[in-house]
Amino acid sequence: MVGERGIYRVRVGVVTQLNERGIELLRAFERTGNLSDMTEGILMLQQAVDITPDGHASKPGLLNNLGASLTHRFERTGQLSDIVGAISVQQQAVARTPHGHADLPGYLSNLGNSFTCRFLCTGELSDITDAISVHQQAVGLAPHGHADMHTLLTNLGSAFAYRFERTGQPSDISDAISMLQKAVDLTPQGHIDMPARLSNLGTSFTHRFQHTGELVDITNAISVQQKAMDLMPLGHPHLPALLANLGTAFARRFERTGELSDINDAISVQQEAVNLTPEGHADLPVRLNGLGNSFACRFRRTGEPSDIAEAISVHQKGVDLTPRGHAGLPARLANLGNSFTYRFQRTGELKDIADAISVQQKAVDLTPLGHADLPGYLDNLGSSFTHRFQRTGELVDIANAISAKQKAVDLTPHRHRNMPSLLTNLGSAFACRFHRTGELSDIDDAISMQQKAVDSTPQGHAGLPGYLSSLGSSFNYRFDRTGELSDITEAISVQQKAVDLTPHGHADLPARLGNLGSSFICRFEHTGRLSDVSNSISMQQKAVHLTPDGHADLPNLLTNLGSSRKRRLSLLTVMLTGLAISTTSEHHSTPWFASTGHSGDLEESLSHYKAAAISTIGPPRVKLNAAKHWAHKLIQHCPQSPDVILSFDTVLGLVALIAGLEQTVRGRYTQLETTSGLALEAAAAACALGRADKALEWLEQGRCLVWSQLNNLRTPLDDLRVHNEELARDIADVSKQLENAGSSRIQSHADMQLSEKISLEDEARAHLGLARKWDDLLKRARAIPTFESFLMPSPCSALMQHVPESGPIIVINIDQRRCDALALLAGLDEPLHIPLPNFSIKKANEHRAALTSQLRTFQLRAREVEDTTAVVEEARGIRPATMKERDDGLVHHVLRSLWEEVVKPVLDGLGFSIVDGSTGTVPPRLWWCPTGPLSFLPLHAAGIYQGSDSESALDYVVSSYTPTVTAITDRVKRLQSVDGKASSGLLLTNQPNVPGASPIPGTTKEVRSIFNRAEANGVKALKLEGDEMSIAGCLERMQDFTGIHLACHGSQNAAEPLQSRFLFHQGSLELSTILKSNLKNADLAFLSACQTSTGQEKLSDEAVHLVAGMLAAGYLRVVGTMWSIGDKPAQEVATTFYEYMFTHRDEACGAGFDGTLSAVALHHATRQLHLSLSLDDSERSLLTWIPFVHFGL
Repeated sequence: MVGERGIYRVRVGVVTQLNERGIELLRAFERTGNLSDMTEGILMLQQAVDITPDGHASKPGLLNNLGASLTHRFERTGQLSDIVGAISVQQQAVARTPHGHADLPGYLSNLGNSFTCRFLCTGELSDITDAISVHQQAVGLAPHGHADMHTLLTNLGSAFAYRFERTGQPSDISDAISMLQKAVDLTPQGHIDMPARLSNLGTSFTHRFQHTGELVDITNAISVQQKAMDLMPLGHPHLPALLANLGTAFARRFERTGELSDINDAISVQQEAVNLTPEGHADLPVRLNGLGNSFACRFRRTGEPSDIAEAISVHQKGVDLTPRGHAGLPARLANLGNSFTYRFQRTGELKDIADAISVQQKAVDLTPLGHADLPGYLDNLGSSFTHRFQRTGELVDIANAISAKQKAVDLTPHRHRNMPSLLTNLGSAFACRFHRTGELSDIDDAISMQQKAVDSTPQGHAGLPGYLSSLGSSFNYRFDRTGELSDITEAISVQQKAVDLTPHGHADLPARLGNLGSSFICRFEHTGRLSDVSNSISMQQKAVHLTPDGHADLPNLLTNLGSSRKRRLSLLTVMLTGLAISTTSEHHSTPWFASTGHSGDLEESLSHYKAAAISTIGPPRVKLNAAKHWAHKLIQHCPQSPDVILSFDTVLGLVALIAGLEQTVRGRYTQLETTSGLALEAAAAACALGRADKALEWLEQGRCLVWSQLNNLRTPLDDLRVHNEELARDIADVSKQLENAGSSRIQSHADMQLSEKISLEDEARAHLGLARKWDDLLKRARAIPTFESFLMPSPCSALMQHVPESGPIIVINIDQRRCDALALLAGLDEPLHIPLPNFSIKKANEHRAALTSQLRTFQLRAREVEDTTAVVEEARGIRPATMKERDDGLVHHVLRSLWEEVVKPVLDGLGFSIVDGSTGTVPPRLWWCPTGPLSFLPLHAAGIYQGSDSESALDYVVSSYTPTVTAITDRVKRLQSVDGKASSGLLLTNQPNVPGASPIPGTTKEVRSIFNRAEANGVKALKLEGDEMSIAGCLERMQDFTGIHLACHGSQNAAEPLQSRFLFHQGSLELSTILKSNLKNADLAFLSACQTSTGQEKLSDEAVHLVAGMLAAGYLRVVGTMWSIGDKPAQEVATTFYEYMFTHRDEACGAGFDGTLSAVALHHATRQLHLSLSLDDSERSLLTWIPFVHFGL
C-alpha cells in the first residue's frame, strides 16, 4: 500500500531557504530516484530544525517535514534508524502543536504513517495499534469538508489493512475497505494520488478475499487495481507498487479459479514491477517474493521446470535482501520453503525437502503467536514433513507433520477461507500415518476432516478437485483395511469428480487420474469386475501419457499401470483355465484369449515395471517397488530371461540407495527392515540360472550393508594417494565426518523446543551435504585409470582371489524357492554350487522357533522376566539366566535336521571326512556364512547326538562364522600389515559388580586364572579388575594390546547397533567409541558375555550384534556367544581356550600374543566342555556348550 504524507512550508529567513531547498531536493529525488538528492535534502531540513529556536511557531512544521523525509528515505533504503528518527521528530511536532491548530491532523497522520512503516519492518503490534490511534485522532480533528480528508482516510484505512494482515481480525479489513472507499470517493478526478488510493483499496479487497473466499472481492480488487494502473503515468515512482499489487490480485484469483491467463498476467505485471524497482530499494524483496509465488503457482499448474527454478531463484534473492529481524522475513522464508517442496515433488531430490523444512522452521520460529500468517507457515512446514516421511518412512517426520498441521487448524478461525485446505492437509497427514501404522482411528480422522473440507468448499473453487482427490485416497486406504465396499465406491465417486473438475493441462491431473485408477483396481480385487480393471488401466495410461519425462511421479504411475495390467492378466488366465476345464478345447482356447485383446498385458506389464525401475528420477523406494515387481514377474513367467539378471541388479542397487550414507545408522536400519530377503531372493534366482558367481556377488552386495558402508569409509587410501594425494586426503576427511554424522541424532519429539528442532534439521542438512560430497569424490576417483571400480561391490573374481588357504567359505542361501550352498575354495575362479533340495526357509523358521522356545524355557533368552530367586548359576547377561530341566528333544531335532539337510551334504560335496580327534589331528578349517533365518541357527553344532550313528560337524571341521565373505577376504589381505609382535599382548578385564546388573563373580576367577596361565607361559598380559579399568583407560590400552578379553555384561542395542556396549564399573564402553579408535594391531577379542552374536530378526542379514561390531572395529577374529551363558561354563571354556592358545603358540612370537589358533582353541574348549558334561547330551547339556562361536580368521 502507498501511504501519503504532507510537507508543510515555512518562510522565515535562512530557515525558509534551507527548508525550501530541502523540499526541492526531495522533489528532485521523486523525479530522478537519485538517492544523493534525498540525503542532501534531509541534511538541509535538519539544519533548518537545528537553527530554529524552541517555541518558534514554525518549529512543528519543520519537525514534521524532517520526519516525513526520514520516513521517505526509510521506505527507500530500509535503514531502521531513519524510521526511529522520523517517529521521534514527528512526536515532537505533534507535542508542540496546540489543540485546534489547522495543521495538527496532518502532523498526526504523518506520525501514524511512520508508526505503520516501522510496524512493517519490525512486526511490533504496538506500532500498528499506535498508528491506528493517531490516524483516528487525525480524522476526528479534521472538520467536515477538510481538503485533506481523503488523505487522512487513506492513511487510516491502510493502517487497518496492515493490522488485519497481522491479526486476521475481520473487523479490521472491513474498516479498511470502508475508509479507503470513502477516501476514493472524496478524491477529485485527476488528483495525482488517485491511482495509489485505488491500488490500496484493491489490495484490501484482495486481503478480504483471502479471508472469506468471496469471488466478488477479488473481482473488485482487480477492477480497481486496473483503474489505478490506467491512471498512473509511466515513470511514476509508485508504478512498481501498483504493478505488484495488481499481480497479487491476479495470482489470488488464479488460486481460486485456476484460470491460466490470470497467473500469466500476474507474472507479467510482477516481473515489470521488479524490473522497475532499483537495486537497494526497500520494497524490492517483497516484490521478488510476490513474483516467486506466482512462478511457483504456475509451476504447480503446468509442471514447467523452468518456472520452479525461477521461483526458487527470485525467492532466494528476496530472502538474501531482507534484513535479519525484518517483519517480512518469515513470509519470504516460508515461500522459499514452499518452492523447494514443489521442486522436491517434481524431482525427488532429497536436498530440496531438507532445505524446505529448514527455512520453513525458521519462518515459524520468527513468527509471533497470534500472527495471521502463522497457520499457513505451520501447514506448509507440516506438508514438507509429510513429503519427507513419504520418501524416508521416518515416523518422527509424520508425527511432526501432524503436530504442525493440527496447530495450524487450531489457530485458524472456523470460517476462514483457508480452513478447507488446512483440514485436507491435516487429513492427508493422518492418512499417511495410517498407511504406515494401520491405526484405524487415523484414517477415520482423515476422512472426517477431508469431508468437512469438501462440504465447506464452494463449487468452482480451484482447490475443490484436490480436496476431492485426497478424500478419495483416504476412502481407498480405509477400504484396504476394512473391506467395506461402500468406502471404495465413495472413493471412486469423489475421485471421478476430482478428475472431471480438473482442467486439461493441470499439473495435478496425472496424479488424480492415477488415484482414480488405483481405486478402480482396489474394487476389482474385491469384486472381480473386469470393467474396473479396464477402467483402471485406462485412467493410469492417461496419467502416464500426461506426465512429462523427468517428473518424480512417473515411476509410481508406471508401476501402478504395470500392476493393473498384471492383475488383468491374472484374471483372464484364471477365466481361461476355468473355461478350458468346463468346455472342450476345440471350442475355446488360445483364440478366445487373443480375441480379448489383452494377450500383451504381460509384455506391457514387464515394460512398465522396467521403465519405472531404471528411471533416473523418482523416489528410490518407489523404483525399488517397481524393480521387485519386475523381477518377480520375470521369475514367474520368464525364469530364463536375461532380464532376470538386470532386474535383480537394479533391485540391489536401489536397496543401497534407500539406505544411503545421508541417513543415520538408525535410519538406514529402519529402511533395511523392509528389504530383508531381497539379496537372498536374487541369489536364488541366480542359482536357478546356473550363475553361482552372480549369486555370490548379490549376497555380498545386498547383505550387511551398514557394516560394508563403514568398511568403505575406512578403506586404506595408499594406492589412491600415489595418484592424487589431495583427492585421497579429501576422501579421508569426508569419510571421518560421515562416520561421525552417522551416529544417530537425538530424535525430535513433540515437547522439544522449535530451536532444538531447527538445530537437528541443520545437522541433517549438513549430513546430506557430506553424503553428496562423498558421491562426488567417488566419481572423481573412479575417473582415474585403474580406479574405475573404487569402492564398488567386488566382482566374484576379486572375492575368490583371497579365500583362505586353510579352508573353504560356505555361503548358504535360503529363499522361498530353494536353498543352496556356495563353496569358495582357494584356487577356484568361481564358487562351487551345492544345491540343498531337502532344506527350506519354512524349516529354518520352524527350527528357529523351536530353538527360541527352548531357550525361553531354560530362561536363556527372556532374562528380563525371569524370577532371579530361582537362579541356579549366574549368567553373563544383564540379568542372570537359569537352567530349568526340560528334555522333549526339540534341540536334538533341530541339530539333526541341520546336519542331515544342510551341513552333511555340504561336507560330502567337498569330500570332507571324519577326523579322529583321539590322534590329536586337528580338523580342517571351515567358515560358515549363513543367510536369513539360518543366521540364528548353530550350524557349527549340527549333528546327531543320540544313538549309535551319532556324528556332528565337530567331527569333521573346525567351524568359524563370518557375516560376509568380504569380512574374511579383507582380513586375509590385512594379515601382512599387522605390526610386529613387540607391541602385542593380551589385555584382560573383569567387571563383576556393575550397578544395575546382576553380579557375575565367576569373571574374577576366570580372568585371574587366564592371567596366571599367561604369565606361566611367558605371554605378555595385563589384568585390570573392576574399578581399576576406566573407559578411557581401556581404549588407550586397546591400542597397545593385540588381544582383549572382556569378562563382563554385554548389552546389544538392535535399534542403535553402534550404541551396543560392554558394562564396566565406571561406565559403558560403547561400540561406537571403539569404532572411533584406530586399532591397527587388533587381533583377537574374546567376549565372555551373553548373546554377543545374536542378531535381530527383522535384520537377519545385517549382523546387528556385538561380534560383528568388533569385527568392524578391526579385530581379525572374535569369540562370542549365541545366547546366555552360565558363569561356570564360561569360566571353563575361557580357561581351556587360553590354555590351548598358550601351549600351542609359536615360540617365535616371544612374549607376544597371537590369535591365529583361536578357532581351533575354541573348538577344543567346547569339546572339552561337552566331555565334562558327561556326554549326557540332554537339551540342557547341548544348550550349555553350543552358544560359544568363533568369527573371523
